[in-house]
Amino acid sequence: MHIRRNPIIQYHVVMSKKLIINISASGDSFGGFAENCDGIYAAGETVAEVKRDVLEAIRIYKEITPEAEWAEPIAEGWPLEWHYDAESLLRYYQGIFTNAALERLTGINQKQLWNYANGVSKPRKQAREKIENALHSLGHELLEFSL
Repeated sequence: MHIRRNPIIQYHVVMSKKLIINISASGDSFGGFAENCDGIYAAGETVAEVKRDVLEAIRIYKEITPEAEWAEPIAEGWPLEWHYDAESLLRYYQGIFTNAALERLTGINQKQLWNYANGVSKPRKQAREKIENALHSLGHELLEFSL
């Protein structure tokens, strides 16, 4: 029996290979680790520092690990994809978006957003999706105009 492969599905599978980096907030800093590649860890006072540290961790990984032993994401040069928990994302963008602005974008009241950003409570799936969709929508809007 011959199985016919769909080139669109194959393309999606190839394009969806990404090195997932999870970023989380702690008391006064941020940390990051690769979800699908052992040995990649990072920390910093800001998300930007964590991102730089991740790149440095990958460089060190390549330097000290024999190339024949590199994990698939490193060997194939998968692009990085940054994942945040709600607290980390909201803390990271506190200096850019006010809670009033986020409330207008997401429909979630400011007090609840403050609770999420400060780890007092964790958003349920529906609230996380509202935040993610609102920020993605804003990002797409911003990409569509020119001055």
